[in-house]
Amino acid sequence: MATVVPPPSKRRKLQDVLRATTQHVPEDIPTGSVRIRFIDRSTNQPIGPAVAVPLQQSSIKNLDLLANSLQNLTDPADRLPHRFFYSQTLPDGTQRELALSDNTDIYTTLIKTGLVNTEDELVLAISPQAVFRVKPVARCSSAISGHAQPILTAQFSPANGSQLCTGSGDNTARIWDCDTGTPLHTLKGHTGWVLCIAYAPDNTIIATGSHDSTLRLWEAKTGKPLGGPLKGHTKFIRSLSWEPYHLELPGRPRIASSSKDSTVRVWDVVGRKTDFVLSGHKASVACVKWGGTGLLYTASQDRTIKIWDSKDGRLIHSLETHAHWVNHLALSTDFVLRTGFHDHTSAVPKTVEDKRKVAKERFTKAATVNKKLVESLASASDDNVIYLWDPLGATPTKPVARMLGHQKPINHVTFSPDGMYIASSGFDNHVKLWNARDGKFMLTLRGHVAPVYQSVFSPDSRLLVSGSKDTTLKCWDVASGKLHTDLPGHQDEVYAVDWSPDGEKVGSGGKDKAVRLWRH
Repeated sequence: MATVVPPPSKRRKLQDVLRATTQHVPEDIPTGSVRIRFIDRSTNQPIGPAVAVPLQQSSIKNLDLLANSLQNLTDPADRLPHRFFYSQTLPDGTQRELALSDNTDIYTTLIKTGLVNTEDELVLAISPQAVFRVKPVARCSSAISGHAQPILTAQFSPANGSQLCTGSGDNTARIWDCDTGTPLHTLKGHTGWVLCIAYAPDNTIIATGSHDSTLRLWEAKTGKPLGGPLKGHTKFIRSLSWEPYHLELPGRPRIASSSKDSTVRVWDVVGRKTDFVLSGHKASVACVKWGGTGLLYTASQDRTIKIWDSKDGRLIHSLETHAHWVNHLALSTDFVLRTGFHDHTSAVPKTVEDKRKVAKERFTKAATVNKKLVESLASASDDNVIYLWDPLGATPTKPVARMLGHQKPINHVTFSPDGMYIASSGFDNHVKLWNARDGKFMLTLRGHVAPVYQSVFSPDSRLLVSGSKDTTLKCWDVASGKLHTDLPGHQDEVYAVDWSPDGEKVGSGGKDKAVRLWRH
């Protein structure tokens, strides 16, 4: 059912009447100008000369047109939307980056607040936004039955939004045709709940991890099993992560699985054997992530995060800052690693070498900040805290930020595809947004009336969908933090949600055993 908003109080009604009858006079922006210099946020290189901009014309929309003209992008078809950032030096000497929202202007945001003096040159860093815009999901287009038990996990294929794979408590995984809203294949073989699913970045193989302690591989197009189960774990498998496509040896893909048996296994998919076992944790390993630089990140109920070398399984660092179980990890490059060489154009390179080249280019572009390779890591814990880490930086064992705000354990954390935001989902019924560069708190998304299990960004990073125990999904506008659409429909708790890489649809599943597809 939809969340019911309580009726307004008498005081609120009176305030609304007064507001409606009061004539709002727009703020008078003084005359004058400010000199603005644009720099590329990734390379720190200047973009054109400094330009004097009248204060009355200093809206972000006008600055976007100016930034495009300085890059000789005057044709409307070639223009890129940009985000603008102001770097502020705090009294302790640290730098804080302020993102300017689209509906504001330089005078109101920076000059009136005293951050900038009109006599000084204002330096703004710019970063292009996604060139395509995803439309908000607003309706349920399909409700597909098939599973006999609750749906525990769901993931779209990396190539597009035409296929969705779900894992259930009925011991099966199923592949659904999202264009027609019909079931395609049932993946039978597990003897326990299917707890996690992972598509290979090249969209050829689906891996499933189960409560029966085995890992199984399936052909993505036909749903046929690729041999028998991969055995080795002694307890159930909790998380899966494929080796990034640009790192794998030709014809030798690998996948990492984490388990309640306190170990992580790296499997040779073709040879169907364990390459090595990571056995440094002392409790259940909740999450594993395979980074784009060849590092493996694991989070455990022993309160630690460990960083490993994926070539030989050598332990590199142990991060021991959390005070309780670490539930989930997220990398700033998760989206490009998951989709490999696929992008919104659906154009697929012809040769393996070209595919690997495109995948590496996409990763490098996503991970480059100020000419440095940065792959940030966020960890969410039962101690109500999120830590932001820079594993490739000078002090990898010291957190970049300690992110406080949640009042109850945090179940899930995720980066936006452009690496700008972090969204955390907690048992305090809230989703919180954070600046992914410095971990500064930005917004709380309030609307759910029960714990939020998972949230996922749209491919253009402008929207967010969250799934909750209150049976609803909610679509949020990231820039404003406002609820865009309430999405009722599920009859019970929503455990799993995913946004298709092409941005066209959202898939969800939960305790009511039905797969629901949502479109704009």
